[in-house]
Amino acid sequence: MTDADHVGPYDGAGGGSDTAPVAPAPLASTPAAPAPLRLEHPVLKALLGAWALAACSAEETAAVEDHLGDCGVCADEARRLREAVGLLQRPDSLDLDPALRTRVLESCLDRRPPRIPVPDWAMSYDAETARLDALLQDFGDAEWHAPVRLRWFRGADATSRRTTVAGVIAHLLAVDGLVAVALGLDDPLGPVTGGTAGKPVGSPAERTEAFWEASRFPPTRSVRGPWRDQTHALVRTASFTGGGTSRASEAERGGGPGTMPVSYGDFELPLRDALVDRAFECWVHAVDIAEAVDYPYEPPAPRHLHAMVDLAARMLPGALAERRRAGLTSPGEPRHLVTAGRPGRSLRLEIEGLGGGEWLIPLDSPAAVGSADHEVAHVALDDVEFCRLAAGHVSPEEAAAGQVGDSTAISDVLSAAAALSRM
Repeated sequence: MTDADHVGPYDGAGGGSDTAPVAPAPLASTPAAPAPLRLEHPVLKALLGAWALAACSAEETAAVEDHLGDCGVCADEARRLREAVGLLQRPDSLDLDPALRTRVLESCLDRRPPRIPVPDWAMSYDAETARLDALLQDFGDAEWHAPVRLRWFRGADATSRRTTVAGVIAHLLAVDGLVAVALGLDDPLGPVTGGTAGKPVGSPAERTEAFWEASRFPPTRSVRGPWRDQTHALVRTASFTGGGTSRASEAERGGGPGTMPVSYGDFELPLRDALVDRAFECWVHAVDIAEAVDYPYEPPAPRHLHAMVDLAARMLPGALAERRRAGLTSPGEPRHLVTAGRPGRSLRLEIEGLGGGEWLIPLDSPAAVGSADHEVAHVALDDVEFCRLAAGHVSPEEAAAGQVGDSTAISDVLSAAAALSRM
């Protein structure tokens, strides 16, 4: 190649090329960022709601957030709006944690103890009536007249009674009246059954039927007020009396707090157990109501559920004796005479779950003592399933249970648990 043949890009015209020199391409420049918005304070304050809902443009968001760093008043308002937006988001479940009310009350009472505290044995009734009242709060006429079927066992047979949501609350009002009378309060069925202070009339079923029949019309939402007022009066009176009565204190009777008797017609329970029994029935019928209106309902707080399971377990020996007298125990059941207070054949009842525990159930006499050395059978159930059995909502044969040992004893105990149920 000769010099004449080489032409560089910057050779002049004398280079022998007719192609113009090529200039290098300019570098691409980054577009300038848009100038931040400069908004007046009233405008920025008006944008706070949209900012809390994440509805501002990027420029508006930047302007608002720059302003929040300088203006304490707007920062406080922005925080309140963000918290309000959080409340607008629907949670997965509208049901409150059943333990929430207990935790809130305990927190408050830790800071300022009440002059007249609610006894521990009345807390489950206080909590369950409050939960049911909250469920009823927004019911319309359709819900109050929704059909409900009450279920229980009579003897060895399952039975039921059809009513409405309002009828269930009337039933609770009537039966809770047994406790009211024991505490010296007015019997809500006084004009209906002829009862007077201190003299309740009828069994729970008889009182309910009398109340339903005496109503000029089927019960409506108007029954909620008297029922709620009575629940408050029961808790308040039990708290003020410490378990005593207006007629005589329990100290004079020789008993401790909550030992005064409450008559159920054909049997009695001490006040402390009667209020747990009423809490149990309130929860059971709240589930009946919730199912009727297709709404979820959670079990009680674990310590309240445990108190209900414990009461049912302690009532089993008496229920076994009643079934034995009625000829309802298993054919060929072995009979063993046991002196009162002595250990006898026993069944280990294991209740699983947060409300559970273990109980040794004497099989031969309610006066006998459960004994691990005399254990002949072992049965295990879930806490809620055991309560459903005791409420008559599941049969002894359907109760999901792990069973080991004497099948006759197991069958009799499960049947006795179902026999605890009543209307």
